[in-house]
Amino acid sequence: MMNDAISDQTDQAEHRAWIHGQFARAVEHFGLVVTGEPIEGWHLRSVSARALGRHGPCWVRVGAEYEEWIDEHWTGIPDSNVITGVPKPRVLHSLEWHHSDRGQRVRADVMTLMPGHPCSPTDVLHVELDLPQNWWAQLHRAVAIIRATPTTRFAQYTHTKSGRIRKVFGDRVAEALQHHTRWETVHGDLHWNNLLCPEFGLLDWELWGLGSVGSDAATLYCFSLLVPDVARRVHELFADVLDSPTGHIAQLSAASRILHRAEQGQYPHLTDAIRSHIQPILDTVAVPETGTA
Repeated sequence: MMNDAISDQTDQAEHRAWIHGQFARAVEHFGLVVTGEPIEGWHLRSVSARALGRHGPCWVRVGAEYEEWIDEHWTGIPDSNVITGVPKPRVLHSLEWHHSDRGQRVRADVMTLMPGHPCSPTDVLHVELDLPQNWWAQLHRAVAIIRATPTTRFAQYTHTKSGRIRKVFGDRVAEALQHHTRWETVHGDLHWNNLLCPEFGLLDWELWGLGSVGSDAATLYCFSLLVPDVARRVHELFADVLDSPTGHIAQLSAASRILHRAEQGQYPHLTDAIRSHIQPILDTVAVPETGTA
């Protein structure tokens, strides 16, 4: 995505000033008063904050992307209004504009403000969580509702080979998996920074759409591995999916995403746990090489 190109400190400082300027533009357009510290998204792709508008407290997010990277993720947040029955933000207003001099598009979304706070400051869970049974029941119900929601978002990608799995695990694993993946509607980024507590809530709907069966459960499971008790709870909740062949494929996909980013310096504490967890699954899907001397 666009921010892979934002490499040196000068570029980062310039882009940070620019994206905050776009945020200020959106706040002025919607007549909002920012009431919380702005939060910068992954690789400066977005800026978000609590705000106060004519309808009361809300959340405003401004994101930017290069034109050549625009796809269905771009409208994921407003498109998620079709999903009902899940505690999630509802988009109230949206605005989009184009910066031809930068080759980038900007969109702003004003959303309802959710109660509670993220379960973790990062996507990886590092500490124990004391969550009530009802919270876990709502998580399970939310994933079931998402899975049952029809969509064609990202449909064009469901028949392509996974280059990331091939890069991380090699040709044999990629070839073994490519004809056995099934698809369903997923949140697309189910991790602990997108989950709210003590009241259950689910944030960040940019990537929702078609994905491999079980990928939400697999993603959350992988991001839980550093806290064994929570990982066991996630496994128990989604065992029917995680212990199935499709669930194994989903876990390999989630692991490949984490290990790919680990090569770029992310997740230094999670890498060993991921490799240890995924090896038994790799042993079941890797096709032995033949014809060697």
